Amino acid sequence: MIRRLLAALAAAGVAFAPAAAPAQDFPPTMPAAGTPKPFTVPASETYRLPNGMQVTLIPYGQIPKATVSLRVYAGGLNEGEDRWLSSLTAQMLREGAAGRSGAAIAEAAAGMGGSLGVGAGPHETSLNLSVLSEYADNAVRLIGDVARRPDFPQSEFGRVRDSLLRNLAVAKSQPQPAADAALAAAYYGPRHPYGSPFPTEARLKGYTLDQVRAFHSTNFGARRARLYVAGRFDSAAVKQAIELAFGDWAAGPERLRLPAQPQPGPRLILVDRPDAAQSTIRIAFPAPVAGDPSDLQFRVTNALLGGAFNSRITTNIREKRGYTYSPFSNVTWNPGEAMWAFNADVTTDVTGPALKEVIGEIRRLQTEPPTAEEAAGMRTYMAGIFVLQNASPGGLINSIANRDFHGLPANWLESYIPGVLAVDAPAIQSIAARTLPLEKMIIVVVGDLAKVEPQLKALPELGNARFERVTPF
Repeated sequence: MIRRLLAALAAAGVAFAPAAAPAQDFPPTMPAAGTPKPFTVPASETYRLPNGMQVTLIPYGQIPKATVSLRVYAGGLNEGEDRWLSSLTAQMLREGAAGRSGAAIAEAAAGMGGSLGVGAGPHETSLNLSVLSEYADNAVRLIGDVARRPDFPQSEFGRVRDSLLRNLAVAKSQPQPAADAALAAAYYGPRHPYGSPFPTEARLKGYTLDQVRAFHSTNFGARRARLYVAGRFDSAAVKQAIELAFGDWAAGPERLRLPAQPQPGPRLILVDRPDAAQSTIRIAFPAPVAGDPSDLQFRVTNALLGGAFNSRITTNIREKRGYTYSPFSNVTWNPGEAMWAFNADVTTDVTGPALKEVIGEIRRLQTEPPTAEEAAGMRTYMAGIFVLQNASPGGLINSIANRDFHGLPANWLESYIPGVLAVDAPAIQSIAARTLPLEKMIIVVVGDLAKVEPQLKALPELGNARFERVTPF
């Protein structure tokens, strides 16, 4: 349309001359960041049904929508040797419930303005539905039917299981899942569910619908469930719907807890991928647990070291040296423990130099505090990201559910920004020195070992590491 308009004006004899752009410096001077504002969690109501199920209602925002999220503490931790059985069960939940087909369930959710999401992780199965405000009570009832009264239709079972088999085949063909599996086994040990995240193809192919039904009946119950509703909704109508949908749910078992006992290094785990153009790298250390006195200090340290796009490691091996495209570090928190991990895919020929630079950045942060300006920038960045993450009903539910999952204090979310802003440069250096001891790191490298292993053996930083070749799948 714009092109046709310009052509017509040109045909009419209208001439266009480019406007003179005002002279300016490049890059322009960026405005100074403002002072981060405190974050206040909206007033909420939490109560418990007689059967033990907990409910949190959070009136929030101005948009006429509501998010309903049911978290059931039943996931990979509850599978025993049957890896991905919880995922298979979760996918089967929405294939039919309370006499409605999967298509009818999807149609009902769409009629409310949303779509039902169901998924399983290491610790929980979640059911999520965002709808127009006037349908919040109906959304509660629909989630109640799907979670409590699944039909588990035999006609859909083969298709759902085959989809997971395809996902498994894809994962086994890629270096990143291989690195993740090798790291998990080395760090947690293959006997703990955290240490064995993938099933064998034969085991997954052998699962039956009876096993799915048994997993659901054994692990789903009111005492393991927490329901969150956030957004704009009629509180009285939603409470009535909750009582009708969940009030007679059997209490079921208490939440399962299987504390992990991480096994730090030094270890160097190698996975051969002949002729690979890149090497996939993982470096892992134990990290402070969620809510630990040093937790927030470590979060800021992680952002500065590798967790933010302008972190030191990213600036070094991506921007300065061009070894990789998207390196990053993150923290995984489990009940009672946590793991810091660095992740990158680097060109094969610079695998050793890239590792040398990453280790060098860790060592530099342990021996030299960052500048006050650098520390302040990371604090401001983290405070801003936190506010953005909690700017929607779904994001706020995730934060509150995470707080509840880890048993953190009720004011933990309100104290997050003040706690982050209190982390100064000396504290960052101190926590890096205490929590990232190079003599205890685990390194995983997936790549062409004929080219990579000589590079690694030439690094003085790996002189005390034990080289081990493994096959993760």
